[in-house]
Amino acid sequence: MRRRTSLILLALAVFFAALSPLLRWYAFPRLAKIPPNQYQDMVLEAKDATLLDYGTMQARKVPKVTIVQTLKGNVEASERIERTAGRDVVVWDGLSYVQGPDGRMVSKVPERYIFDAHTQEPVHATGEMVDGDPVRREGIEFKWPFLTEKRNYEYFDAQARTTAPIHYKGTQTFRGVEVYYFEQTIPWTKVPFPKAMPVEGITPETVAETGTTRWYTTVRKFWVEPLTGAPVYGEEIHKEELRGGTLLGGRDKVTAFAGHVKMREDYIDHTVDLVKSNRTLVLLMTSYLPWGFLTLGALLLALALYLEARGRRPGDPAPEEATRPAPVSA
Repeated sequence: MRRRTSLILLALAVFFAALSPLLRWYAFPRLAKIPPNQYQDMVLEAKDATLLDYGTMQARKVPKVTIVQTLKGNVEASERIERTAGRDVVVWDGLSYVQGPDGRMVSKVPERYIFDAHTQEPVHATGEMVDGDPVRREGIEFKWPFLTEKRNYEYFDAQARTTAPIHYKGTQTFRGVEVYYFEQTIPWTKVPFPKAMPVEGITPETVAETGTTRWYTTVRKFWVEPLTGAPVYGEEIHKEELRGGTLLGGRDKVTAFAGHVKMREDYIDHTVDLVKSNRTLVLLMTSYLPWGFLTLGALLLALALYLEARGRRPGDPAPEEATRPAPVSA
């Protein structure tokens, strides 16, 4: 009976020991993915900012500029692309809406971001765009990969429609969460005007006829939780200028916007709580369960060996000897 029990325990030990690396290196990369129907919004603020008054074409100080960013998963579009892409795809329809202190629109820029649900690598398909202009993204945007590494990544800049490195700057602790800090600097770059302008009747085409151009620079900062790849906090030191042309009345340039953009406090708390809960799920599959199964396998193996050894007490005949018939003499 003990021998049968030890064999069962040995089989279970082998099963759990094999399941440990299988869960970590096979199951996790296939199960960890962004849901296609995810919706999230974020409110950022730039206090004591500089904003252009398009009525007078003069830059003025304002108490606050608000940026509302939304990302909505487009399930229908993702399913359509998956049929030809042959992999799990997420389609995010995003909108960056900027409003001044009076609540009026300054700009709104829609974009569609298509990416692999598991790796967050961009997937190129019809509909990929920024402000209606087709783009071909390289690198990540909005989210880092699961199990983010301590290295530089390529990050897509929607304003400039280009990709540039975002540099790993070190490990920090933010609101009780260990995070990787990344920073990207976009130098002064000529960028297109938003198609939705703050003054009725003015379009990017009419501004272009005056010879005035729009330029932009930013220092982008992200604090990323490495297991989930989700930013828990972000900032931008953002500047925009209008340069040249007859629209400026002979001036070389005028500031269109300048401010230190930060996440609003209530959205920081919500984001940190959400990332903490998702972090627990990732830890379950990458650490808790694999190490737990490995430990359980070792314990079962030790118990199997103990029962086998105890079943063979010193002095007991071997199983073959115990069943062999005794010799008969004359």
